[in-house]
Amino acid sequence: MKRFCLILLGLLASFAPYIHAQTLYSEDEDVIPPDIDHMYVKGIQYLAHTQDANGCWAQPFGNEPAVVGLCMLSLLAHGEDPNYGPYSDIVHKAINYILKNQAPDTGYIGSSMYNHGFSTLALAESYGYVHDDRIGPALQKAVDLILSSQSRNANNAWRYSPDSPDADTTVSGAQMVALFAARNAGIGVPEDAIRKALRFFTDCQTPDGGIGYTTASGPDGARTAIGALVFSLARQQKSAAFRSAVEYLEANPTDEGGYHQYYLYYAAQAFFRVSPQAFDAWNAQNVKSLASTQLDDGSWSSGLGPAFSTGASLLSLALNYRLLPIYER
Repeated sequence: MKRFCLILLGLLASFAPYIHAQTLYSEDEDVIPPDIDHMYVKGIQYLAHTQDANGCWAQPFGNEPAVVGLCMLSLLAHGEDPNYGPYSDIVHKAINYILKNQAPDTGYIGSSMYNHGFSTLALAESYGYVHDDRIGPALQKAVDLILSSQSRNANNAWRYSPDSPDADTTVSGAQMVALFAARNAGIGVPEDAIRKALRFFTDCQTPDGGIGYTTASGPDGARTAIGALVFSLARQQKSAAFRSAVEYLEANPTDEGGYHQYYLYYAAQAFFRVSPQAFDAWNAQNVKSLASTQLDDGSWSSGLGPAFSTGASLLSLALNYRLLPIYER
């Protein structure tokens, strides 16, 4: 239904290109608070002004296909029309960049499975919405590579390259979310592949519910949010693994490490899937924090560069709009 609403937005935009998306669709008739929308618009304006002619952003990391995909998703998550709206050129340049970085023979996108997972997610969320006939075949190839990589991995999961023999929960989380998004878009994903990958996450879960990196040790908020999200996307909200991951997140509701925006991106989705009340409480703190750290030009900063930091921060706010199909409960 929500994908239909997104396509409807594109049709309506051809007649009224400046109608704001959330006035056309809003879950439970929620009204987006003006302070959130003002902050979000400043962020996407920064991304629009700083994208280069090739479709990527500046270093560090702004030229990685994963970052390009996340920045593009932040536009779609706000309901910006990708075909006729004022940001359509930004979206199409980003799609072009991702597709140019896909190997035509293998379907591999970029130089790491991080890039591949987030880029596949971007293709899945834009499939059927962005007018580009190349997206469907590229998405199918990208999904096929994820599945073939898993089949060669002893852990039935993923790490840095398609041929990595070991696995970690952060790279695996990116592939899992991409697979769920692709499935939502109509691409076939075997249930057995999902089940085997989930076992890797439970194998990495510590007694207190946290998720470790490669084993059941050293959990942190970001990896636990990833685990909670993939459990919920697999409709396992009643499982002990999901409940204990949520308990860990509730006991550790912030993560101020060097990958703070990475945590925000996943934690927003995890708390959203716990309950409306849990998300509202976490979201209020996130909005307050992001409002105090947004720079005058609309960006956010971190060691991972302004493009990633801004795209991830915006996507942590995007659950307020609930327009991307992957953000359905």
